[in-house]
Amino acid sequence: MMASIGEFDPLNNIVPATKIEVTVSCRDLLHVDTFSKSDPVVVLYLQGIGTKEWREFGRTEVIDNTLNPNFVRKFFLDFFFEEKQNLRFDVYNVDSRSSNISKFKDFLGQTFCTLGEIIGSTGGRLENSLSGIPGKKLGAIIFTAEELSNCRDIATMQLCANKLDKKDFFGKSDPFLVFYRSNEDGTFTICHKTEVVKNTLNPVWQPFTIPVRALCNGDYDRTVKVDVYDWDRDGSHDFIGEFTTSYRDFSRGQNQFNVYEVLNPKKKGKKKKYINSGTVTLLSFKVESEYTFVDFIRGGTQLNFTVAIDFTASNGDPSQPTSLHYMNPYQMNAYAMALKAVGDIIQDYDSDKLFPAYGFGAKLPPDGKISHAFPLSGDNENPNCVGIEGVLEAYFQSIRTVQLYGPTNFSPVINQVARSAQDVTDGSQYFVLLMITDGVISDMVQTKEAVVNAAALPMSIIIIGVGPAEFDAMEELDGDEVRVSFRGHFAERDIVQFVPFRDYMDRSGNQVLSMARLAKDVLAEIPEQLLGFMKTRGIEPRPALTSSDLPNLHRHI
Repeated sequence: MMASIGEFDPLNNIVPATKIEVTVSCRDLLHVDTFSKSDPVVVLYLQGIGTKEWREFGRTEVIDNTLNPNFVRKFFLDFFFEEKQNLRFDVYNVDSRSSNISKFKDFLGQTFCTLGEIIGSTGGRLENSLSGIPGKKLGAIIFTAEELSNCRDIATMQLCANKLDKKDFFGKSDPFLVFYRSNEDGTFTICHKTEVVKNTLNPVWQPFTIPVRALCNGDYDRTVKVDVYDWDRDGSHDFIGEFTTSYRDFSRGQNQFNVYEVLNPKKKGKKKKYINSGTVTLLSFKVESEYTFVDFIRGGTQLNFTVAIDFTASNGDPSQPTSLHYMNPYQMNAYAMALKAVGDIIQDYDSDKLFPAYGFGAKLPPDGKISHAFPLSGDNENPNCVGIEGVLEAYFQSIRTVQLYGPTNFSPVINQVARSAQDVTDGSQYFVLLMITDGVISDMVQTKEAVVNAAALPMSIIIIGVGPAEFDAMEELDGDEVRVSFRGHFAERDIVQFVPFRDYMDRSGNQVLSMARLAKDVLAEIPEQLLGFMKTRGIEPRPALTSSDLPNLHRHI
């Protein structure tokens, strides 16, 4: 019988951010030198989250006498899917080798983009026109992005033990293992705990997987220490003994060298006849390559983004400033802010920039029919809006034309997106539904059923609560603690992320900062959710697309 002692997630502290290598080249730069071609350099600036301040991140080398430079020096950037990482590239003609930009001779143009745009472009290649000098053709700048190869292997192993020391007075021991990787300073960092096997001195633990970099940080000969404990209900687990090994030893698989004596230093010091406190044996070991979110995006996987907005009467009369749908000419309302914050980031991973957008809980003209999945575009045949700005325009237009009503039914829109996701389960597309609401769900039972069904599809759901309501019931759908279930069937994945927007509002009223905080939090789980689906279906990323490959045709809802 197994007893859980709680999950330890080594990824939280050990796995570094994805490192992206960006290579830059230019074509047909402006010719400014009289007797020779330009001597170009590219300077990269990053924009801080929540501020408009640009700071220099780095620069390429200077290449003499060319209008078509291919720079050797790369930019190495940490990639965070959940953040809009704004980049600015300035191109200069350098006359002196001074590092002071003010002494650079000529400005040749600039371009703005996000890191997500570069990664999300076909084959990880983005070409932008340079601008900044009115009336002149400034040529183009080309970026290619590649994820730096890191130790991305995943090890799967299984161990058993024999004749462990008996620690419990009224029974045998309840053993479990704790794995640590050694640090440079001689300390140890915990990286895995097995489950507890109850009442045995000869346990066989379940196979488990662990990133190789979590176990040894890429150093195959680094010491791995394993402690053996006897589980106690009160948390005062009894130390049985320990042994040391290394990833290299483990990788040799099952053999006579992978049978380890469990030693208890205190017992060894006290008893002359002490031999050991049992043995632990490696039963199996295999290594597989771990795929990343970037692998799938570069292989052509598209993120299909759908929006659903709450048009129920509890939002208040849109003509009144107290309404959550009130359109203040000087600042966006909470619905628009939430939509723009999330949409601005996701759109970089959707090649055609066509986004289906729906409303729910309104009476529609001309006959006052209640709908829980009406297209904001007003066209039942084509719910797509062009870009996030198109979604915002359709939202503002709908506010003027529909009557807010009710109830707050989520399941129709979830099922609508699920029907489209059901048709594309080969890994070429992944669907993200953003639902923005002000209140309690009226059809919770049907919504749970819809979520359980959707969890088997390439789909994630983001729910943002706006306004002052209590959203306690929403936590049921966010399966961080307890997986959503319907009639005894549990969702196979946690696909719902719920947050109340008020938790992200900047006290000083800085909307940009509020939106950046919100997007960072609600989008952080999407890469893992996408990988979770691909892994359970055995889907591997396709080879990285090249710029000559045509982008996938889109299927939209």
